[in-house]
Amino acid sequence: MSADERRELAIKAAMAEFASGGYDGTSTAAIAERVGVSQPYMFRLFPTKRALFLAAADRCFADIETVLRDAAGGLHGKEAMTAMAEAYRRLLREDPTLLRFQLKIYGAAVGEDELARLGHHRWARLFRLVGDLSGAPPEEVVRFMAVGTLVNVLTAFQVPYVPGDDLPASLEAWSEGLRGADALDPDGR
Repeated sequence: MSADERRELAIKAAMAEFASGGYDGTSTAAIAERVGVSQPYMFRLFPTKRALFLAAADRCFADIETVLRDAAGGLHGKEAMTAMAEAYRRLLREDPTLLRFQLKIYGAAVGEDELARLGHHRWARLFRLVGDLSGAPPEEVVRFMAVGTLVNVLTAFQVPYVPGDDLPASLEAWSEGLRGADALDPDGR
């Protein structure tokens, strides 16, 4: 296997390991073991754990871009936005590791300048991609991205919801159904 192939395996393994343990809780030894290489060889592929995390974070966003691009296909406008939203929700269901890793990236970026710069760049790319593929104006792209972030939270907390235009009503019904029944908050808040 070539170094490029091993590097690719290392990035995929790092995404899974970091999704589970976060940056601080993941060792390069665990990633190397998952790939089937020694830890010293892992450091030949990536000179530092940080470099590996950054490569994995970059790949996470690249994978999301690919899913959105493929979903939009030759569609335009609302049809493209709907197809991208459905594909993203499907991705979260089919690959929960991606959501876990995204959430770890966001948490790690707070106070971590290099990762924040990567996220800054990648979110700009996602914003342009959604706009370019759909032809939607910036305010619609903002809504799309905001709802996508909300869907991350809803998925992480296993909140039932109906996507699309019915999302607000479904969330209102869900939250009202829990009013006064929340055993975790004895004050009923």
